[in-house]
Amino acid sequence: MTTTRTNTNILISGASVAGPALAYWLRRHGFTVTVVERATALRDGGYAVDFRGDVQLSLLRRMGILADVEREQTHMGDMSYVNAAGKKVATMPSVASGDLEIFRGDLARILYDATKDDTEYLFGDSITALTEDDEGVWVTFERAAPRRYDLVVGADGLHSNVRALAFGPDRDAIEHLGLYCAVFTMDNHLGLDHAGLTYVVPGKVVCVYSARHNTEAKAMFFFGSPPFPYDRHDTGRQKKIVAEVFDGIGWETPRLLDAMGKDPDFYFDSVSQVHLDSWSRGRVVLLGDAAHSPSLLSGMGTGLAMVGAYVLAGELAAAGGDHQAGFAGYEEAMRDYVAGCQRAGQGIAKWMVPTSRFMIWFINLNYRLLSCLPWKGLMARAMINAARGTAGAITLKPYDSALGVGPPM
Repeated sequence: MTTTRTNTNILISGASVAGPALAYWLRRHGFTVTVVERATALRDGGYAVDFRGDVQLSLLRRMGILADVEREQTHMGDMSYVNAAGKKVATMPSVASGDLEIFRGDLARILYDATKDDTEYLFGDSITALTEDDEGVWVTFERAAPRRYDLVVGADGLHSNVRALAFGPDRDAIEHLGLYCAVFTMDNHLGLDHAGLTYVVPGKVVCVYSARHNTEAKAMFFFGSPPFPYDRHDTGRQKKIVAEVFDGIGWETPRLLDAMGKDPDFYFDSVSQVHLDSWSRGRVVLLGDAAHSPSLLSGMGTGLAMVGAYVLAGELAAAGGDHQAGFAGYEEAMRDYVAGCQRAGQGIAKWMVPTSRFMIWFINLNYRLLSCLPWKGLMARAMINAARGTAGAITLKPYDSALGVGPPM
């Protein structure tokens, strides 16, 4: 490995998953790292995210956080489909989850704890301008004084602020998959025990499942819609949108909507992918959903972000801090892997949120038949192996072998 000599001072935008994961590996390679985050503190909410296969799990092990993630894993069981009266009509087996499932907020806290002692975090702030020259990038912030950094990384999600500043507006990068999703935390008033319930009407899905060892529950609302404008920072208006769309559809929906109005950890966004011809512009590079979101329906986004963080840090270190060589190596190593993960998120929308009563009946029938078939175990293993195959379709270089932390991956 080439010893890092240039571009050692790096700014990362985003303190969810991709940003702190990158900070961890950059610090291991001797870089100085600052992470700026718009939120005033770590975001505790969010949906469950998955890790699949040996490649992704090996990264958690090498970071020394596997035991922490396992301790916080959801242990999620089956998801049952119900009718308006609450009667179970079909069950989706728990194999749909990954090998290791954890809530995004819990994972973010673990990654923050692993990096906070040697990484500068600026919470409650955001980048307002990037001015690049031969010496680096002059960065201005909403609150902090301007600073110069050698490199800037946008790890700030689907609607990346860094991507907008350096690459252009969202419309040039985001592909809408036809759905919107809302997620929030609530009391586990249904007494769910590591299980979930889903209610479906044409074009709309209401799901609630237990969380954090049954001490609370998460609700997820999906609905089909073409793209429409809304203020991404106005959660009050977003909650009104969801309440209007799901008004009067029955089952537990009114009670869930009431809980939504009281929850501060509300999340609302489109189900979308990001496609870019290049993930870097000069001294600015994108990571995770900002670069190549596969959508939350793929089940691959978090693992993909963690792999990307390892590769980006490693390629920069191997190139001695040369950003042109490092960024090129990052894209070369990740392009095929990203394409596979994105394919996993395509075509799912119509199955996830059926648009007709016939499709709802057909999907429920398939789940009922699956539970009765004598070869259901083989089918379940085939589903698991397919997902693991996608998640493991990359060979990671042993960038950190010079640090003596383990064999090649």
